[in-house]
Amino acid sequence: MYTQDTICAIATAQGGAIGTIRVSGPEAITLTDRIFKPVSGKPLAEREPYTLTFGHILTPEGEIIDEVLVSLFRAPHSYTGEDSTEISCHGSSYILQQVMQLLIRQGCRAAGPGEYTQRAFLNGKMDLSQAEAVADLIASTSAATHRMAMNQMRGGFSRELATLRDKLLHLTSLMELELDFSDHEELEFADRSELEEIARQIEQVIHHLVDTFSVGNALKNGVPVAIVGETNAGKSTLLNALLNEERAIVSDIHGTTRDVIEDTMNLGGITFRFIDTAGIRETTDTIESLGIERSFQKLDQADIVLWVIDATCAEKQY
Repeated sequence: MYTQDTICAIATAQGGAIGTIRVSGPEAITLTDRIFKPVSGKPLAEREPYTLTFGHILTPEGEIIDEVLVSLFRAPHSYTGEDSTEISCHGSSYILQQVMQLLIRQGCRAAGPGEYTQRAFLNGKMDLSQAEAVADLIASTSAATHRMAMNQMRGGFSRELATLRDKLLHLTSLMELELDFSDHEELEFADRSELEEIARQIEQVIHHLVDTFSVGNALKNGVPVAIVGETNAGKSTLLNALLNEERAIVSDIHGTTRDVIEDTMNLGGITFRFIDTAGIRETTDTIESLGIERSFQKLDQADIVLWVIDATCAEKQY
């Protein structure tokens, strides 16, 4: 694992008007200075941190690649905790690649996936739960997943773990004192009711963490909603109505849906994953039987089950 070299990477998605390249490491400022010429003439190495500098990116032959703005950060006050620069140029993929090649020729290394966040963790800028939240924040697709990732990245989960750790340490310290001085009957460091209360509080915190995991997992991957019922009960019609598109084939022929069909929908800032399943009935068709088997699997995995019945079949008992 390399943590003492200088890395660079394109930090923005292609296709935008502006592109950003991040450089981080002990020589980030020096290597950026080698390809960047400020209009004012004062190099980055002589400038104050948290400043923007306008200038040009130049090839070794003096050809101008682009007009850019360079942001300057000095260790330890940067995202990675290292000296860092951010080069903001036009979003052309050609320009971005040219700047990357110039940096690599000067001694930079192309960063691996997630390496900036990895360095932030290794340099004590965040803990593991916050590092994980960065990926969740980038991948968030709804208000709920965004709020969850933002809270975790800002240390919400870490604080809960710290609280749990403090309570466990307090409990174990009281128990160790009781054991160490058990032969001194006149000494009592904590009565049994206090120990029971601390244990109860610890149990509540653990239960809360377990509950938040299941909720967070559902918000992150979408709340699974299984649409089940007999054949021709209207399951595919319901899915199409919810999604407002012809996602599933609708037919009056029994057993049309032979496999699960999934699609997502955002309701009130929460992503729901609707699953249309094969109609449940007795059949000798091998393929349809496999579809029905998958229906029961999805039924077990779902957090919400929509059981659809045909109201016109009044003689059937549900």
